[in-house]
Amino acid sequence: MPRKPPSGFPTEQQIIEFVQSSDKPAGKREIARAFGLKGQEKIQLKAMLKRMADKGMIDKGAGQAIHKADGLPRVTVLRIVSTDDDGDIWAEPERWDSDAPVPKLRVKERSRRQPLGVGDRVLARTEEAGKGWIAHPMKKIAPAEDQLMGVIHEEGGKLWLKGLEKSNRRDFFVSDANRARPGDLVMAEKSGRPPRVSVRVTDILGDPFEPRSFSLIAIHKHEIPVEFSEEAVAEAGRMATLDLGGREDLTHLPIVAIDPADARDHDDAFWAEPDGDGGWRVVVAIADVSYYVRPGSALDKEARRRGNSVYFPDRVVPMLPEQLSADICSLKAGEDRAALACHMAIDGRGQVRSWRFARVKLRIAANIAYENAQAAIEGRDGVEPALVDSVLRPLWDCWEALASARDKRAPLDLDLPERRIELDETGRILSVAPRERLDAHRLVEEYMIAANVAAAKALEAKAAPVMYRLHEPPSREKLVALKEYLESLDVPFALGQVVTPDTFNRILERIGDSDFRPQVMEQILRTQTQAYYAPRNAGHFGLALGSYAHFTSPIRRYSDLLVHRALVGAYRLEPDVAETKLTGAEIERMEATGEAISKLERRAMEAERDTVDRYVAAYLAERVGEILPARITGVQNFGFFATVEGLGGDGLVPARDLGREYYRYDERIHALIGEDSGTRYALGDRLELRLVEANPVSGGLRFELPEGKGGGTSRTRTGRRDKADRPDRGRRKPRRQR
Repeated sequence: MPRKPPSGFPTEQQIIEFVQSSDKPAGKREIARAFGLKGQEKIQLKAMLKRMADKGMIDKGAGQAIHKADGLPRVTVLRIVSTDDDGDIWAEPERWDSDAPVPKLRVKERSRRQPLGVGDRVLARTEEAGKGWIAHPMKKIAPAEDQLMGVIHEEGGKLWLKGLEKSNRRDFFVSDANRARPGDLVMAEKSGRPPRVSVRVTDILGDPFEPRSFSLIAIHKHEIPVEFSEEAVAEAGRMATLDLGGREDLTHLPIVAIDPADARDHDDAFWAEPDGDGGWRVVVAIADVSYYVRPGSALDKEARRRGNSVYFPDRVVPMLPEQLSADICSLKAGEDRAALACHMAIDGRGQVRSWRFARVKLRIAANIAYENAQAAIEGRDGVEPALVDSVLRPLWDCWEALASARDKRAPLDLDLPERRIELDETGRILSVAPRERLDAHRLVEEYMIAANVAAAKALEAKAAPVMYRLHEPPSREKLVALKEYLESLDVPFALGQVVTPDTFNRILERIGDSDFRPQVMEQILRTQTQAYYAPRNAGHFGLALGSYAHFTSPIRRYSDLLVHRALVGAYRLEPDVAETKLTGAEIERMEATGEAISKLERRAMEAERDTVDRYVAAYLAERVGEILPARITGVQNFGFFATVEGLGGDGLVPARDLGREYYRYDERIHALIGEDSGTRYALGDRLELRLVEANPVSGGLRFELPEGKGGGTSRTRTGRRDKADRPDRGRRKPRRQR
């Protein structure tokens, strides 16, 4: 610890030497303590530090820590930004106010049990090593714990920030607005300690109520990279001019791509014809992204950093620059394209008897929307008649056989609706409705599954690395919870049995069209584990498959790109095998890559879901005050959550608003039960609720009973009522199947 200098006050150089040698963040308080400064000397120190900052000698980092200008604090917060082909992890300071280039630090991990991934934040000790820097992680920090996104508003002559999280219940005083005005959507940084936490605006994002801001909010909140590096964009331009090379020529096949009507990237196409023995010859052709995005390249680093494309109602944040994702790699009608083809022989029972992979050149006969393909096969207009007979009908005939084999395999069959947001040219909401599920969707899905299985098994046959798509069986704890829930509905479920996907299918068959079928499907879904990527096989429980890998979407998923590279190397698929195969360095870090892209996939799903919730809230904002049909989607001791039937979006009804009596929470049956009246609000109940708030910025909804707060004590009950003297209190029986 430094001693108080003979002069009674430290010099500028002594202060710099102290903050550089300190083993923890050093601010004004730590400097004063180190040099024994008290009273008036602390005021003198404050003025000295300001002069040093004005002269460019020092900077302030997060938490008011001081460090030498253009240098790094001894301890600081870093963000992991990339990994290289040698397996090294690189980080940058989360905050860098200097005009000097942002330093990159090589991270020395203490343990591989919980490897760091791109986007992780760490508190680290920094060390200068030669011409570079090394970081020694001390602990992982929760993502953006000191960052807050919100909307500025004015109250009492002061500016306040309201956070965007649905659970946010407080506003923060704005200590530095940085030119932001009331109504602006901003990023801010917290400062101070509870309860006196204020915020400083760091970035002004615009008008939060503009429809196209809803996805922008998610992009900023989840820190999704939008801009590509100049190096990657330039490389995309160069790679786009590559000759297709020597490939198997499939340009004579009338192969078709079937996609959403508004799709911009087309990475899969299909063709089938009868083989004369009751089966079919099938080609599933996938854009050969591995030919253009090569290991270790700038494009590869950008793709790995993103992990996948992110799809919002108003925009796509692509994994690859648009010149590749929407043009050269996209399978467009009439254009010669590079593809990786899976040739399959499928028998009359829908069994895949053999497969072969090849790099091919093809020319798509047509890009067909799902709706048009469905209309054509049903005898309505939508597709050129010649293609219907030569391509679509054979594809449909083969799919029926594949579907029959799928039924025998009995994968998990949860037909949960998706919401579709329809926008006009300006981004305004036209409608929110469940997405229609067509046979055309199922057809494409089944061919993709067949190709994905073939890819995994083809790599296993060569003992090559596989980035598997894994879905493990449910845990016993979740099965026990499901059993208790089903018992509350008088639906038996034995725990001693071997649980397979068909176990859950039989439950749904047993309850038939009962009014509680939707919540049973949701409970079964919650029982499932989350799918992930890894190089060790654990099977895919939901699909009832022993080996499964993602092969069919390399434009938008990094996992598929790795599977393509593995196939190129294992089967020596020309052209440019050496330059486009999976490298040794990639093989070594497969485990870490699987963990990283699994995290990035979850990030994308959360961002997409949050954005849809905002659009739904915006759509419902004009209906605030109306009584709407709703269904209870979750129950906790503090209240229940409900969703508007057919639209989605979750809103809370607090237990305190249900009436003057006490409501007991029964976790076993997911219900709130009135102690006196026996009124019960349970998971899955349908009821009418008044919409009292719809916040497009947070995506949050708030409901109350039709009679208002406390209406539950005197209303005609829309929840269920129990008889207090019944031993099976809280249960209801399903309707019998017809």
